[in-house]
Amino acid sequence: MMRTVFLFVGQLFFIPHGVLFLLSDNKEVIVRDLYARTIPKHGLVNQCYDLTKELLVSKYFRTLFYYRTPGLFSKLLRVFYPKHDSFTIDINTKVGAGLQLAHPYATILNATSIGENVYVNHLVTLGEKDGKKPIIGNNVQLHAGCIVIGGVTIGDNAIIGAGTVVVKDVPENAVVVGNPGRIIEKK
Repeated sequence: MMRTVFLFVGQLFFIPHGVLFLLSDNKEVIVRDLYARTIPKHGLVNQCYDLTKELLVSKYFRTLFYYRTPGLFSKLLRVFYPKHDSFTIDINTKVGAGLQLAHPYATILNATSIGENVYVNHLVTLGEKDGKKPIIGNNVQLHAGCIVIGGVTIGDNAIIGAGTVVVKDVPENAVVVGNPGRIIEKK
C-alpha cells in the first residue's frame, strides 16, 4: 500500500513530462518504447499514467525519453529530473521505435542508425572508428558487454552475444559470439 502511495505521489512530479509527451510529434514512438517489453495499453490517460511511472522509476527510460523529445522544455526538465549519467545516446544516431532497455548501465549508442525493436543490455558500446559508425538492423539483440565498432552493418534479427567484439558485417538471422566475433549459427 505504501509503495502505491509513494509511486502515485512521485508521478505527480512528472506531470510536466506528461505534457511534453502530449505535445510531442514522437508520441507513437514513445509509446512503442514504453511498451517495448510489455503489452501496450490504449488511451492517453493510461499511457500518461504508465509513462510518468516509468520516468519516475527508470533513469534509463528517462534518458531515452529526453532523446525522443528534444527542445528547450525538455532541456529544462533535465535540470530537475536528470537522465542517467552512464547511458548515452548520440544526438546524431537515428533510433527506431520500440527500443528495449534491459539495464543499459555504462552503455553508449553512437551509430548511424538503430532499427526498430532492438534489445540493449548493459555495457554495450556502438562506436565510431575512422569516422564510420555501425548500422544496426531491426529486431537485433545486443547482449551484455558487446562492442560493435566502425562502419559495420548488423542484419535484421541478429543476436550479438555477451562480450562479443564485432568489426565485420553480420548477416541477417545470425548469432555471433567471441572476440573477434564469429558466426556460430544462422537461423
